[in-house]
Amino acid sequence: MQRKKVSKWVLILTGAVGTLLVTAFGVAAAGNDYRFAQRAVQIPVDEGHLEGVLTTPQDRSALGLVVMVHGDGAVDATQGGLYSPWFEGAAAAGYATLSWSKPGVGGSTGNWLDQTMDDRAAEVSAAIDWSLTQPGVPTERVVLWGASQAGWVVPKIVAAREDIDGVVAVGTAINWLSQGRYNLLADLEHEDATDAERALAIARSDALRELLARNASYEEYLDEHLAASPGETPMTPDRWAFAARNFTVDATADLQDAALREIPVLLLAGEHDRNVDMRETETVYRSIFGTHLTVEHVDAVHSMARPLVDGNGVVGYLTAVFWPRAVFAPGVIDAYTAFLDQAA
Repeated sequence: MQRKKVSKWVLILTGAVGTLLVTAFGVAAAGNDYRFAQRAVQIPVDEGHLEGVLTTPQDRSALGLVVMVHGDGAVDATQGGLYSPWFEGAAAAGYATLSWSKPGVGGSTGNWLDQTMDDRAAEVSAAIDWSLTQPGVPTERVVLWGASQAGWVVPKIVAAREDIDGVVAVGTAINWLSQGRYNLLADLEHEDATDAERALAIARSDALRELLARNASYEEYLDEHLAASPGETPMTPDRWAFAARNFTVDATADLQDAALREIPVLLLAGEHDRNVDMRETETVYRSIFGTHLTVEHVDAVHSMARPLVDGNGVVGYLTAVFWPRAVFAPGVIDAYTAFLDQAA
């Protein structure tokens, strides 16, 4: 009799687990069922080629093309799937989207850490030129979408070309050094750093700036780092060289040149952005773009994610797996789609 009771509870438990798994798979399938078509593309460039994706609306002809300009880091064409809500938002407005893996990422040739911001702008411009020659790629209207570091890239492209019809700026900065200092201080405040910890972090940051300013070698940087921060992982040689090439960049002049084109610009500003001082960015953008600028403030961190999703590893993982649309703060993708609707 006891054995039958145990078997009964085993069956009940097994059935419950099975039901839970089926439900979880069903939710994940629904949450990852996006409304766009996607195909792989290969974009030839001087240094080789870039592996990318082209997404298009499923139920209508595309009216134009969004070209994605990544932020910092080794980003692939879909950012590990996190670009899907952006792809879907563009498709809802009737836009195709072109995105590619950075040089040295995935199947793309080259090394993105060898680039300056001018190099990045040239790469994007080459991708646009390629798209203009491709049958089936809708280039009647071209909108640039740029995140974070792309704030130093996108204005260069707009200023240099006459075929860009709009810009979506996502958490973009103005000045490299100012952005780095803001990020440092914001993180220290977030971590409730003591006065001593704050003073030490600023001193280390100042020492790093001094090394960059005098064009110090990687070996000098490494010696300084090991002496000041022995327990922290140093930059790689490539990363140090990347910082040395780009630490003086400031977007102001390029933004002023881009403003001469008088095209619409959407700035998405996260209220909890600890990477970029969005108040500074908004002030500069408003002074330069005037009535051509739309600013959307969202309850988001730098990546446009909800603060809870960004700040809790478990919540973030489960959201990304089961309902990735919910990674982004409310209003982010809707504002993006609405902007493209107006630009069409």
